Amino acid sequence: MYLTGSDEYFMQFALNEAVKAYEEDEVPVGAVVVVNNRIISRGYNQVERLNDVTAHAEMIALTSAFNYLGSKYVTNATLFVTLEPCLMCCGALYWSKIGRIVYGANDEKNGFKHITNLHWPFHPKTQLLKGVLEEDCANIVKNFFKSKR
Repeated sequence: MYLTGSDEYFMQFALNEAVKAYEEDEVPVGAVVVVNNRIISRGYNQVERLNDVTAHAEMIALTSAFNYLGSKYVTNATLFVTLEPCLMCCGALYWSKIGRIVYGANDEKNGFKHITNLHWPFHPKTQLLKGVLEEDCANIVKNFFKSKR
């Protein structure tokens, strides 16, 4: 059990979303958007379900947050996502002016750090924290792909 309101606490909710993706045979990535210690939106990968390559957990959670807040900017929000964002999601996060991003596991193949020389793909004021519940976040993805072999 994690301290309510901690990064680990909210990452656990993102992991719960990743489990939903796993159960639907989607790459298990989950995300939640938090404002003032309250989850305002959730998302998990739905690429196969929606036949849409843009249906990443981050994109679904962001769209829901925009709708909830009635704004295209989420400067006071934190995105918790189980896997390092890809470049597409980085672009959306950049334009959203999100205040903070917290991710769990690195994505060695498709994460923003591994496929580009970009030093900072996010808005200049965005804060980044990586490695929260990293082992749990990495294991769900590893187990998913192991089951496919």
